[in-house]
Amino acid sequence: MLRVSTQANEEFRVWFTRNFLREVWPLLTGMLIDHLAATPQMGASAQEPSQQPSFDQAFQEENPRYPLGSQPLLTSEASLTAINEKTVQMTFREGRERTFNLSLNADLLQALCAMLRASAEQAAWNLTLDYTSQPTPAKAPPEMPAGNKPTLLH
Repeated sequence: MLRVSTQANEEFRVWFTRNFLREVWPLLTGMLIDHLAATPQMGASAQEPSQQPSFDQAFQEENPRYPLGSQPLLTSEASLTAINEKTVQMTFREGRERTFNLSLNADLLQALCAMLRASAEQAAWNLTLDYTSQPTPAKAPPEMPAGNKPTLLH
């Protein structure tokens, strides 16, 4: 569960499932590397950034308000939109019900990616979450052999 707290003491909660993270990861890293031109500093392995963000400070929970309710969004859709050359907006959608927008610069997006990687590893989701993942293009339908015409089923 991703929990985002604002300076106005509001908290937004978003569930990430294994399948959702697998699908959204290439978009996150693509936006980080391509649009925000942030190159993750790599350590000895091309898979691991050399400097992970520190999350030593505890999450503040002093009677927050929940503008979208205390039940986390079960994200089924997400979009990433470039606001300008330094900021992107990530929109989480729960079907057609609730929506949460999160504005991120390169540092925040890199921190989000680090948190998601650490969470996936702790959950033993067995996902390859590296910074070279690219979206998989949709496969073209197989071509029909010459002389065979598709049949209408309905």
